Amino acid sequence: MEEVNNINANLNEYSADSIQVLEGLEAVRKRPAMYIGDIGVRGLHHLVYEVVDNSIDEALAGFCKNIDVEIFPNGYITITDDGRGIPVDMHEKEQKSALEVVLTILHAGGKFNKDSYKVSGGLHGVGVSCVNALSKHLKATIHRDGKIYEMEFAYGKTIKDLTIVGETNKTGTIISFLPDETIFTQTTVFNFDTLASRLRELAFLNKGIRLSLTDH
Repeated sequence: MEEVNNINANLNEYSADSIQVLEGLEAVRKRPAMYIGDIGVRGLHHLVYEVVDNSIDEALAGFCKNIDVEIFPNGYITITDDGRGIPVDMHEKEQKSALEVVLTILHAGGKFNKDSYKVSGGLHGVGVSCVNALSKHLKATIHRDGKIYEMEFAYGKTIKDLTIVGETNKTGTIISFLPDETIFTQTTVFNFDTLASRLRELAFLNKGIRLSLTDH
């Protein structure tokens, strides 16, 4: 009876102090299953699907033909496409690079601008920032406007500002990330067959796009 009374007392204390405001990607880390379904094997692989779906959007827009997924022994997974590359110029409202906005702010992405994508799928805008939030480390490499840009994050927070590291005659986006084992406590090991099945489906549904999967 005492326990019930304590519960009732706690319920009665519902006030302004009970309302939590989570900044940035804290909400994703606090309740990850709300954003990716679960934090087991399915949720782990969903991170990859979100990044791949962004590349698929580039392909549907007519700017990407190749998407490569690579699994590495150190736990990292890398998704590379030859699309236009995520924009890196300054976002006027946020006063950050567009790349940082896309990777650190929920509901930020080209999907929401009708002029950028006529067709899109997945959780884009939510998805890629969720991947960042739930990764121990994420590195974004962008080939765009003749330059190679890099930016790094840890647990959803920027740890290396946008930097020009070289020149290129290519365009595209490379996202490499290491899932956070404190979130994915069941496993952080990607399953080749699971990913292969998903990529096969995407290849079947999207004519003219080459998808590859390599387990190093």
